[in-house]
Amino acid sequence: MYATLDKEAHLSIRPVKKLIKSKPTLEGAGVHLRRAFGFGNTSDFDPFLLFDDFRNDVPDDYLAGFPWHPHRGIETITYVLAGTVEHGDSMGNRGAIAAGDVQWMTAGRGIIHQEMPKGDQTGRMHGFQLWANLPSSLKMTAPRYQEVKSAEIPLVTDDDGTGVRIVCGSFWGRRGPVDGIAADPMYLDVSVPPGKRKVLPIETTRHAFAYVFAGDGKFCNASGPLAVPTEAVGWADTTPPAEAGNRSLVLFDQGDELTVQAGEEGIRFLLVSGKPLEEPVAWYGPIVMNTQEQLREAFTELEQGTFLKKAAQG
Repeated sequence: MYATLDKEAHLSIRPVKKLIKSKPTLEGAGVHLRRAFGFGNTSDFDPFLLFDDFRNDVPDDYLAGFPWHPHRGIETITYVLAGTVEHGDSMGNRGAIAAGDVQWMTAGRGIIHQEMPKGDQTGRMHGFQLWANLPSSLKMTAPRYQEVKSAEIPLVTDDDGTGVRIVCGSFWGRRGPVDGIAADPMYLDVSVPPGKRKVLPIETTRHAFAYVFAGDGKFCNASGPLAVPTEAVGWADTTPPAEAGNRSLVLFDQGDELTVQAGEEGIRFLLVSGKPLEEPVAWYGPIVMNTQEQLREAFTELEQGTFLKKAAQG
């Protein structure tokens, strides 16, 4: 017992619980993207429900976009690295987010919107979409947008050249521009230079994952570097890489810091964490509630045209 208490008094490195290679998926009106997790059992990621990497340089594979569709009970977080995403919604909002921008949409009691990706001058489109669950007490809250331009997102650079863009949450003494989010998530864009080893703090009570989208590296546990085998990407890969490479999602176990050893080209990844809600999930497509009855009610309202609620009703 005393040994356990003593161990808990020290910082503990989070071991890697699971490594997932994002899988090709068709979404919206025929957008080719890669899904790291989503649908099925997502309790390991709670409060997060889904993570998509929409990266493409073939306009025909993404221009059809995500036409008008409803959301209720969740928040959608869109982070663009290249190209733009134009959006419109049932409240009359219109706009576009470009490279480095973030849109954090709280769907709450209901919104109908569309998202249409457009490439840059070379036809390249790259972004991520993350879904965060809302607690039962806020499922029917008023819809809300937070649109954050690239220049508003603080970039903190450490002495060794590690750079962290802080979209949401507090990190290294700075706070990201997105606020008032139920799960109090942390959403960081981390770049570690070639060959550098970096320790990053994360609160013990949170679920956390990293999504690698440039370079590669090893995420280490308390017993030293952990080489994480990944699934082969295709038939041409005779030997799968022994590191977390491009398009790999690393799910961490418990602990209050993580260690990453950057590969020869450095590594860039999103680091996302949040406090688990530990509530029942009733989920069908873009609507996530707590009970099947609430879910049926939402789809009945969609059919009857009563899905969108006026402010006075909230």
